[in-house]
Amino acid sequence: MKIKAWLLIMFFIVMVLPIVGAYSLYVWINAYYQDKNVAEFFDKWTELNHVKDVVDNPMLYQKNANLKEVEDLTNEQLAITLYTKSGYVLYSSNPLLTGYVGKERMLNGLYDLQQAYNAFTYKEPVYLKGDLLGIYEIQLIRTDWVKGVEKRSWLVIASTILLFLIIYLTVILLLHRKLNRPIRELMQQMRHFAKGQHVKSNLSVRKDEIGALAKTFEAMQDEIEKTRASLKTEQQQKEMMIASISHDLKTPLTAIQAYAESLQTKGLTEQQEAEYQQVIVTKADRMKHMLEDLMMFTLLQSTNYTLELIAVDGEEFFDMALSDYEPLCEEQGFTLKVCCAVDGLYAVHPKQLQRVIDNLLSNAWRYGEKGTTIGLAAVNAGNNPEWGFDFLKSALTKQEGMYIIVQNHGRGIPQQDIVKLFEPMYQADYARSKAGERGTGLGLNITKQIIEKHGGTVELLSRESIGTAVICWLPPSKGVNE
Repeated sequence: MKIKAWLLIMFFIVMVLPIVGAYSLYVWINAYYQDKNVAEFFDKWTELNHVKDVVDNPMLYQKNANLKEVEDLTNEQLAITLYTKSGYVLYSSNPLLTGYVGKERMLNGLYDLQQAYNAFTYKEPVYLKGDLLGIYEIQLIRTDWVKGVEKRSWLVIASTILLFLIIYLTVILLLHRKLNRPIRELMQQMRHFAKGQHVKSNLSVRKDEIGALAKTFEAMQDEIEKTRASLKTEQQQKEMMIASISHDLKTPLTAIQAYAESLQTKGLTEQQEAEYQQVIVTKADRMKHMLEDLMMFTLLQSTNYTLELIAVDGEEFFDMALSDYEPLCEEQGFTLKVCCAVDGLYAVHPKQLQRVIDNLLSNAWRYGEKGTTIGLAAVNAGNNPEWGFDFLKSALTKQEGMYIIVQNHGRGIPQQDIVKLFEPMYQADYARSKAGERGTGLGLNITKQIIEKHGGTVELLSRESIGTAVICWLPPSKGVNE
């Protein structure tokens, strides 16, 4: 049951139960009083008749009458008063009642056994031969009745207090079981989790708000633990990256220093000086690319960094983006086959997308077999370059958007390495690269992040002893302004 509904029910019970209890006590006491009244009425009427036999004597209303018999009747529970017809008090067991009383008071309630809280009162006139002699008033004190009322009044008060205490303690117990105890348990679990312990909450089985809160806590715990693990992995990667790049930078820097020192010495031929200068420029350029990769990787890791995409004409942009690579491929010892067949609008960041193509071609040169062909394509989804590997063509399944494809021929990559290649700092066996030259290990990860920020996907396919292909898919433009 939901806590809100449970609280409303408890509030209703707390409001209604005391009323029901009080009404039940009232009904019980009232029924008791009704039964008691009937029994007491008949008892008092019997006692009254006995007294009437004495005070109904006309001789008692004469001057100097003998009232000893009347005096003997009076006691703490019986009061008698005798009046003359003029209202003079002949006799009263109440010493405070003397002299005359008003006729209205004296005549009020004749022949009527009047019931008050503490006494029954009866009045009746006394006649002699048709003449009114006087009036007698009899009061039967309800001592037992008053004591019973007081006793039951205290019983009602005690029962009411007990009922309220029972209701209060029951509500406190239920609130403790329903709210206080599970909330304390959940708080304790949160404190344990804050100390780094994994907590399995048994409160999630509840079908109320606390159960929903426990489920949310478990989901938050799982998310935080995943984030912690991710941060730990990222931290390890950064530490490894710093160590690796520091080591990789040291190699070209040492070469630059050695060749620069050699240039300071005399006796070098012009050809040697030119070669040394070229080596220094090459190594410096290599260091520049490594630092650019590091800066780009760090920038892409930032959650605040977004690519500002612009809409471009696919045919014009990709025709220009894929040009001018043939001379570079020839310098590296490869033949380049280019296929560009793109139309429609695409949202791209030109500079970063050019970086993707540069990275993919750089990897193709580094890991390709010299003297073979490198394929570079930008085609609409549904079109396949003629030179594509058979396993490449079966992977081009998209029906919209476009593909950027780079493939090379070589030893290929083992299947167990393919998934890891997009991880930062991970590299396949660099002994297969030309001259053992090693990259930063960030190129494919940077490529993946850039393509994903374009809303696309990256996939690497490879077959050993055949070659490798990287497929980048980009969606068509959806309302991006030029």
